Amino acid sequence: MSGRIIFLNGTSSSGKSSIAQELLMILDEPYFHLPVDAFHAMRTRREYPPEQVEQLLRRTWAGFHRAVAGMAAAGNNIVVDHVLSQPWRLADCLELFVPEDVVLVGVHCPPAELERRERARGDRPEGLAAGQLAQVHAHGVYDIECDTAAATPAECARRIAEALPLLPRPTAFTRLKHAAATPGG
Repeated sequence: MSGRIIFLNGTSSSGKSSIAQELLMILDEPYFHLPVDAFHAMRTRREYPPEQVEQLLRRTWAGFHRAVAGMAAAGNNIVVDHVLSQPWRLADCLELFVPEDVVLVGVHCPPAELERRERARGDRPEGLAAGQLAQVHAHGVYDIECDTAAATPAECARRIAEALPLLPRPTAFTRLKHAAATPGG
């Protein structure tokens, strides 16, 4: 039996990691938090020529997807903290994950608040989140949505946990996979 994947998708600085930490404290079953930032943090710390950076990042994201799929296939429940800011990332996840086991959560935050959070963090390039906004939610379908400017991470986590037994069928991931497999979809 594969594990459930609670897939938090939002821009950088939208609050995904904070929600994930809260979820780990309130969910009854064991869950692992797998943030993509942890995979980037494991990489050698040195400068790479610009022509190598894109391929290096793509391999990191692809490896992250496979690690998540492997953990879930082994029966582990996962909270994924992700940024679907490029279409291939969603396509890769749709190919790898069991769609019925994925709870797709849209983590939203208004642009002005994203900018404020980026400045406060100081560890993200200015405008990173704003540059991701157009694509990150472009697929348009979720099982659950949260606005982190209107609710705290704990409130968002409670909303997600309370919605888990009431999820719509088919799941958002199932609908997205079907649309991807349908010509013109």
